[in-house]
Amino acid sequence: MKNLFAVRTVMMLIVIGCLSLLPATGVFAAFSGGTQEIPVPGMVTLAELGSKSCVPCKLMLPIMEELEKEYKDRVAIVFVDVMEHPGAGQKFNIMAIPTQIFFDADGKEAFRHVGFMEKAAIVAELEKLGVK
Repeated sequence: MKNLFAVRTVMMLIVIGCLSLLPATGVFAAFSGGTQEIPVPGMVTLAELGSKSCVPCKLMLPIMEELEKEYKDRVAIVFVDVMEHPGAGQKFNIMAIPTQIFFDADGKEAFRHVGFMEKAAIVAELEKLGVK
C-alpha cells in the first residue's frame, strides 16, 4: 500500500512538472495588462478566472484554446490570472479557481461554475445562451 502511494505521488509530481512547461498562449494572453473588458460588450463572453500555476486551470487550457478557435468571432473567451490581477478576483467575487463565468450578449451573468469543466458542459452552456 505504501508503494502504491509513493508511485502515485511520483506520477503526480511528473504530471505537475510537465504541465508547468505549457506555454502561455492565446487564451492566457487575452487579459494581459488588465485591459480586456469583461464581459465583452455585445458578445457572449466566457471568462475563466484562474492561475497559470493552478493544475486544474492548466488542464482547462487545451479546452479553452479549442473553444477559442471553434467559436472565433461568436464568443469572447478570456482568461484572467487572478494572481497577476488580484483585483479581478475581487471584482468577480472569486472564492476558488478555476471559475468559469458565462455572460450573455447583454453583459449579464448567466451561469457560473467552479472547478474543472468539461468541454461538452461548456458547449451546452454556450448553446443555452444562443450560440450555435
